[in-house]
Amino acid sequence: MSPLTTPSTTLRRRSCLTLAAAWSLTTQLAGAQGRQALRISSPAVSDDWHARMWTVLKDQLEQTAPGQFDVQINLNASLFKQGAEPVAMARGNLEMATLSAFDIAKLVPEFSIFTAGYVIRDPAHLLQVFNGPIGQELFKRVTEKLDITVLAPIYYGTRQLNLRERRTVKTPADLKGIKLRMPGSREWLFLGEALGATPTPLAFGEVYLGLRTGTIDAQDNPLPTVKSAKFYEVTQQITLTSHLVDVLFIGVASKFWSRLNPAQQAKLKNAAQSAARYNNENRIADEQQLVDYFKGQGLSMTTPDVNAFRKSVQAAYLNSEYAKVWPKELLERINATK
Repeated sequence: MSPLTTPSTTLRRRSCLTLAAAWSLTTQLAGAQGRQALRISSPAVSDDWHARMWTVLKDQLEQTAPGQFDVQINLNASLFKQGAEPVAMARGNLEMATLSAFDIAKLVPEFSIFTAGYVIRDPAHLLQVFNGPIGQELFKRVTEKLDITVLAPIYYGTRQLNLRERRTVKTPADLKGIKLRMPGSREWLFLGEALGATPTPLAFGEVYLGLRTGTIDAQDNPLPTVKSAKFYEVTQQITLTSHLVDVLFIGVASKFWSRLNPAQQAKLKNAAQSAARYNNENRIADEQQLVDYFKGQGLSMTTPDVNAFRKSVQAAYLNSEYAKVWPKELLERINATK
């Protein structure tokens, strides 16, 4: 023991160190308890851009709002089944998720316009529509009816026709008699009919075998799905009809959103928009590269008269019951958005 150190000073130092450690632990626990739990539910698998974008959001929040959010990412529909997220958010059991136009249209009928063919032209048009006045108006209705605040639209993919056998396809008339696999809901079946084909409901898991055996003549999906599901192995042609530019929306429960201060809201919205940009850029790049990939696999890649398809399909919708719930002149405003 040093001449300057006595048992009492040693004891005091140990006490101070103990108090400092306890204070540090208390501060850490208080910080952890003060963080906002941000549970995210997604049906996406881990290697999908729609899954990876959540890590972008989490990383940005850790940088811009350190210690303020406890971001919990749940993939593969492990927390909630796809389509169950809006109810979970309204009940306070979930803070954030991606919502489809089909999900939203169940309670906001005017959103069904975005489930119709040839309404959105391409990813750039998608962003112009939803980041402008039309998006602001419709997102306000989502908040009012679903108690969900939309933070950003994201590009989900452009659906194309994938045919079992080579065929000249220029207009909807060229698809007459083609058994086109569609999901089983009436909205999807109507789209198949509007395209000029004979819509045939079939579960996604049965599509590969259906194409191989001839139960169906064609299927429609974005190009990344054609690759991941290996549909190119049992088809000979992809016709780039681009008949449905699909969109998802990053939404946050309004009850959670209202608990955040303005600075936190701004940081969360910026993080969501960064995540959306990450997804959009990578998905668009993937689709562009896949055209060459499928050519390399021996598929014929063709482009029809898209204007003829658009005119025919939009006319079919305007003469249907679906258009009755669309706000007056909404389709014209969307078409005019550049």
